[in-house]
Amino acid sequence: MGNDIFGSSNQKGRILAIDYGMKRTGIAVTDEMQMIASGLTTIASGEIIEWLKDYFTKEKVERVLIGEPKQMNNEPSQSAPLIAAFVEKFKVVFPDMPIEHVDERFTSKMAFQTMIDSGLKKKQRQNKALIDEIAATIILQDYLSKKSPF
Repeated sequence: MGNDIFGSSNQKGRILAIDYGMKRTGIAVTDEMQMIASGLTTIASGEIIEWLKDYFTKEKVERVLIGEPKQMNNEPSQSAPLIAAFVEKFKVVFPDMPIEHVDERFTSKMAFQTMIDSGLKKKQRQNKALIDEIAATIILQDYLSKKSPF
């Protein structure tokens, strides 16, 4: 009964990726089957915990990925303490939610290149919120491609 194609009882939760920044945070999410990464939104970083509380009540999320920027020599970047403080707060508010750190080097540059490749005008490419959302999507897509058995 619970194994039909619609509403299967063993349905996975979504994976949510966070590209946390000083001012803005880009968010991307998978579909329920964890096959497709899509940009969801960009919100003010100070509002992320409240936004996540609301989102987690509406959607089943299995785990959260947090982008961890590193320098070319693999040392933590300047924003590492900011991200560490967010992760500590996240763990206090959502103690049962698995969180995974993923390397996010080059995602902002890749996001910008994606915008160019998709034909966005210069004015649209200056939208830093869109860059953050695309960067979160790239983090998530990279994670999915590494865990995929295909």
